[in-house]
Amino acid sequence: MTDNSNSLAQLTCPAPHPAKDTIVLGHGSGGRLSAELMRSIFLPAFANPVLSRLDDQATILVKGARLAFTTDSFVVKPLFFPGGNIGSLAVHGTVNDLAMGGAKPLFLSVAFIIEEGLSMEVLRRVVHSLRDAARDAGVEIVTGDTKVVEKGSGDELFINTSGIGLVPDDLELSANRARPGDKILLSGSIGEHGIAILAQREGLEFECPIVSDSAALHTLVAAMLDASHEIRVLRDPTRGGVSSTLNEIAEQSRVGIRLEESAIPIREEVRGACEMLGLDPLYVANEGKLIAVVAPQAADAVLRAMREHPLGRGAQIVGTVVESDAPIVTIRTALGTSRCVDMLAGDQLPRIC
Repeated sequence: MTDNSNSLAQLTCPAPHPAKDTIVLGHGSGGRLSAELMRSIFLPAFANPVLSRLDDQATILVKGARLAFTTDSFVVKPLFFPGGNIGSLAVHGTVNDLAMGGAKPLFLSVAFIIEEGLSMEVLRRVVHSLRDAARDAGVEIVTGDTKVVEKGSGDELFINTSGIGLVPDDLELSANRARPGDKILLSGSIGEHGIAILAQREGLEFECPIVSDSAALHTLVAAMLDASHEIRVLRDPTRGGVSSTLNEIAEQSRVGIRLEESAIPIREEVRGACEMLGLDPLYVANEGKLIAVVAPQAADAVLRAMREHPLGRGAQIVGTVVESDAPIVTIRTALGTSRCVDMLAGDQLPRIC
């Protein structure tokens, strides 16, 4: 591995001072500061029953049809990374937000914000990758927009996407539906996307290359729902990682969550990279994994369905929902001790999606 100690020292901010007057990178982490920003500014301004659910998508009723609607922006740096690029990532991220509501993704919009000076060849590669990812996911790009900003006013290329999907009438998924006794299922090993981005950005070389897990998860979700509709919650642990996602579920359902460290799948090369860099894999972003909260009687059937799908072969039951006076996530370590798993405080790896 090359020596990048000086640049790596700038990557983490484990306990930032609360920011009251200005935006800091931690507000985009998907962790504690992001949640505070949502509660203090956005929810009061736009409050309505659909938004207040704080799910990855809005499920709305339109002339008898249940539609899922979501929007997302992608500012990943660098634009190209092992396992994908900003174009394929934009499709996967938007499709996955729809899928976490149980929706069949149908249509996407795409808007490009391009910095003056970007190579036409780079733009062409991104557009072709986005096109191919949409085709593979079975969704159509039906509208979009392009803006160009002055050199120095952006960072090469940003992409915004919105997506629409169709939700079955008999399905209800939301982060507020977890109940004591439910099982926590994880579709596979964690931390690969964040570490792949970090390695590319910082010029790190590992003995075994780490590739982003970026993938569209809607077919995995469909297989899970075919096995059982007793799935309560689906979430993809992107920014903020598994820890922040589970804390959000605990908060919205007013329950506790107890994890088993030995059950959480982590590839050895990711574990080793995190140890060298002082990162906790539970806080590192993923782009091709999901968390499911499932009624206990259905957990084994859903787990079997996940393991039979190419994107869920490494699935594990990693924890249990428990009663708790306060929403809290804990983990039993390999040593038999327990520790609290809080939300991400700052931003370990900015600009990873």
